[in-house]
Amino acid sequence: MEAEPAKRQFLEYIEIERGRAVKTIENYDQYLTRYFMQMNIKSVGDISEQNIREFRLWLNRQPGTGNGSMKRRTQNYYMIALRAFLKFLRKRGIECISPERIELAKLPERELDLISPAELQRLLASADGAEERGLRDKAILELFFSTGLRVSELCALDCDLDLTQDSFSVRGKGEKVRVVFLSPAAKSAVAAYLKARKDMAEALFVNIRSDKAIPTRLTPRSVERIIKKYAMKAGITKKMTPHVLRHVFATDLLNNGADIRSVQQLLGHASINTTQIYTHITDSHLREIHKKYHNKNSS
Repeated sequence: MEAEPAKRQFLEYIEIERGRAVKTIENYDQYLTRYFMQMNIKSVGDISEQNIREFRLWLNRQPGTGNGSMKRRTQNYYMIALRAFLKFLRKRGIECISPERIELAKLPERELDLISPAELQRLLASADGAEERGLRDKAILELFFSTGLRVSELCALDCDLDLTQDSFSVRGKGEKVRVVFLSPAAKSAVAAYLKARKDMAEALFVNIRSDKAIPTRLTPRSVERIIKKYAMKAGITKKMTPHVLRHVFATDLLNNGADIRSVQQLLGHASINTTQIYTHITDSHLREIHKKYHNKNSS
């Protein structure tokens, strides 16, 4: 089978049947096209372990950010796309090499951007205005910490949130639905913000306008600017983004005894491997055990 028509069928499959995001589809298209062009792949039968190795070597020699070569994590994205493509071909009964033959490069353990509990409290207290803008921003901060939502998920929320309940459903990556939970502080902040709203827009979080036009839904970029603004106000010099608040949400749960599987579900991670990045951060109690019990018999 020719490579281009097969790629087109694959991209349609992950969009329609797998419910992947448009950006993911665009990236997969880019990764596969680059491989096809560089290795002169005309049909799926041209895909081989040899030219995959050659392509990986070529990727490794491409410039990346700064003065270094392309990051291994970025190189892995190409291999993940190619592996998914081969799995699709096998599922359709099209002869090709096994996707299991493609191994991903080992990556160093990810370092998480986190803030301390004291910094978190200063951040949550920094949005203290009584006008609509301040109430909106307070609701955004409290909702992020209460639910661990992705910024895209928060921006997609509508005003029909039922604040008589302690939880609500959210549609996340891959169109998967999960339940997130509202703390009393988050419920109170959202209720105060909605009470101050005078417009009829359906979006929960909107731009504050001075005219009478219907306000537009906040974009993820706008929310990122809001978080950065209040981090500066709270005197937090570390990198501060909506995703950092998601990290704080996860580590707070784990530090207080939540199991990793439950945190995986609350975050909406498809794989437990993604959630595992938090475990080494939350093993501080092991340090205390080591300090208390290790080498007590030495003189």
